[in-house]
Amino acid sequence: MKPKTSPELAFISLGSNIDPESYLPLAIRSLHSIGRILKTSKVYQNAPIDRPEQPDFLNAAVLIQTDLQPLEIRLRLRAIEADLDRVRVEDKYAARTIDLDLCLFGDQIYHSPELTLPDPDIEQRPHLAIPLSELDPHFIHPLTHLSLEKIAGRLSKDSDLSYREDVTLLIQKAAETKR
Repeated sequence: MKPKTSPELAFISLGSNIDPESYLPLAIRSLHSIGRILKTSKVYQNAPIDRPEQPDFLNAAVLIQTDLQPLEIRLRLRAIEADLDRVRVEDKYAARTIDLDLCLFGDQIYHSPELTLPDPDIEQRPHLAIPLSELDPHFIHPLTHLSLEKIAGRLSKDSDLSYREDVTLLIQKAAETKR
C-alpha cells in the first residue's frame, strides 16, 4: 500500500436485515468518524443469499473522502458494527443488524489476510455494484478497467433489487446529520 498524503475516496457498502430502517441511518451517522460523506446511494431491498428463511436485506453505499488508510477504515467499520449490535458468527450469510465493508479505496489494489481491495464481490453481486455505481458511475474499477456503471449494467439484468425510497430518504438525512 502506498503512503497517502492527500485524502482518498473510500467506497463503503452497507447492508442490514435486522431492523434495517433503524440500523442503516445509525450506521451512516457513525461513518462521519471516517471522513467527509460526499454521497449516498439509493437503498435497495433484495433476498438474502442462500437463506430463504431470513428477512430481506436492505443495501446501500456511501462515498467518503478520508485521510485514513484502508486497514484503519476496516477497524473503524468493525467498531461501528459492534456499537450497532453486530455479532459476527462463522456463517458469513447470517442475519445481521449491520454489515459495513470497504469495497474500493481510490484506484488502489490491496491484498492482506484482513482485506482485499477492490472487493471481489463487486463484479458478481448486484446489491454491491448497483449502489456503488450510483456514487460515481464513471469510476474505473482498478482490476477490470470497466466503469462501475458498466459493471452494474451487466449485473442489473438478472437483479431482484427493488428500490426503497422510504429508507433512502432516511439515510440521506442521516448523511447530513453527525452522530
